Amino acid sequence: MSTSIAQQLKTIQTASGLSQSKIAEFLGVSFATVNSWINERSTPHRKNQEDINSLFEFYVRGKSQVVVDKLATKKQEIIFKSKKVKNVGSKIVLRPDLKKQFILSLTYNTNRLEGSTLTEDDTAAVIFDNISLSEKTINEQMEAKNHQTVLNFIFDNWLDSHQEITEDIILKLHGILMNSILENAGIYRTHPVRIVGSNVPTSNWQTVSDKMQKLVKIINDKKQKDIISQISLVHAQFEQIHPFSDGNGRIGRVIMHLMALRNNFPPVFIENTRKRIYYKYLQKAQLENKYSFLEDFVCDALLASYEIIEKYQED
Repeated sequence: MSTSIAQQLKTIQTASGLSQSKIAEFLGVSFATVNSWINERSTPHRKNQEDINSLFEFYVRGKSQVVVDKLATKKQEIIFKSKKVKNVGSKIVLRPDLKKQFILSLTYNTNRLEGSTLTEDDTAAVIFDNISLSEKTINEQMEAKNHQTVLNFIFDNWLDSHQEITEDIILKLHGILMNSILENAGIYRTHPVRIVGSNVPTSNWQTVSDKMQKLVKIINDKKQKDIISQISLVHAQFEQIHPFSDGNGRIGRVIMHLMALRNNFPPVFIENTRKRIYYKYLQKAQLENKYSFLEDFVCDALLASYEIIEKYQED
């Protein structure tokens, strides 16, 4: 193994004050795995190496020119792929196996990010085979089915479309997602909420409607040419407004999919194994108004979707 990875991890520990256990949480691996990397007994896979590099940039270098250059390169790669793969949304739908893979991957990962205990196999059984799992809660299974319905709604109505994303659409999507789960599904909250495990303050419930009206204008700002920057800004602001009683993370990610699809990008595929890094970068944008790390993360999520598409094109 290259000693640079071991040294990076040691430097991250020193700069951040994080324990090996906490670094393992951020990377979505076990303590034993991180310890093995630090002691050069094993080599991290490519995605793990990318996450280690991201943590190094975050804690050690900050917003350095390295980060800026890397982000610009990734954005150029995504634009190149979007020109190469025309009508990406339609291509997904016209390949039933590809569409099924996206529905499964997006549903499993987004719910897992919110604490669902369903495995990927469980999720497939629930959404594709309509199997009821006696050892899992009804709510978890409803969340999976409802998210599948949301994605089908998107694929049926938003492919290769430049239509505006309105408040009514956002409320409708929330109504579908939380159908039979929340009494106030599809309605803005009328009480204070906190983001569990975060020190990011959410909006006063009395200001939610006004803030959402302003956010919708940003979502539909056609003067914005940097779509990845626009998606990142909207996502950070939406999650801080936290307009609903529950389901904000999932709807926030659905809005990212909509914004991506209407600009001929694939869905923004955020893997739950990157949960800690995702939330760290999101909070950095919200609390420090520094978006480069979140934008870099969104680029990775789009490139992960392109990897799925390219895999199916090879088959």
